[in-house]
Amino acid sequence: MATKIRLQRHGRKKRAFYHIVVADSRAPRDGRFIEKIGTYNPITNPATIDLDVNKAAQWLLNGAQPTDTARAILSYKGAAYKKHLQVGVNKGAITQEDADKKFAVWMSEKDAKVEAKKSGLASTAAQNKADAMKAETKRKENIAAKIVAKNTVVEEVAEEVAEVTEEVAETTEVVAEAPEVVAEAPEVVAEAAEVVAEAPEVVAETTEVVAEAAETSEETSSEEATSEETAAE
Repeated sequence: MATKIRLQRHGRKKRAFYHIVVADSRAPRDGRFIEKIGTYNPITNPATIDLDVNKAAQWLLNGAQPTDTARAILSYKGAAYKKHLQVGVNKGAITQEDADKKFAVWMSEKDAKVEAKKSGLASTAAQNKADAMKAETKRKENIAAKIVAKNTVVEEVAEEVAEVTEEVAETTEVVAEAPEVVAEAPEVVAEAAEVVAEAPEVVAETTEVVAEAAETSEETSSEEATSEETAAE
């Protein structure tokens, strides 16, 4: 019976979660399986993989063929390397103790790399959060500045509206007084007409006064001449 190591899909839509199983190559993907050897959650960063490395390596030694994704997972978790070391032990190239030591060293280095990646992701996330906070603070400051500027413009417009309102009120008063002025205009015209009508009389009176003054001046001159003649005699 040909066996395969593959992923069996679980989880809801867009939140996939996989079981790593050993199954008959003729079975459907999500159908019956021989043994479950781990789980794979690709949603987390880095992906969460729980794998029984010893069972996976044993199935590889027994001839199970992994799919492409399963092969990458087995290589990442060290199952492929453990199988390689076990082949060397079976051939007598190295002892079981040496194989276990090499695998332990490999696992420690792998764990260090994984932890470094996690810490790097955490620091990056913290930096991104800080940058986002700064950007949000700057955005709020810009909004506050725009509000202040808008309020200033509104106040200026309100002052201009008040000035215009005062001017309109003054204009309204002038317009309200205009009918009174227009109503008084005929009286002023009538008085002017009377003054014009009385002007000839004033001129005549003035002429009489001038004539009387001239007569008075002549009489005064005659009297002075008579007085001089009398004095001479």
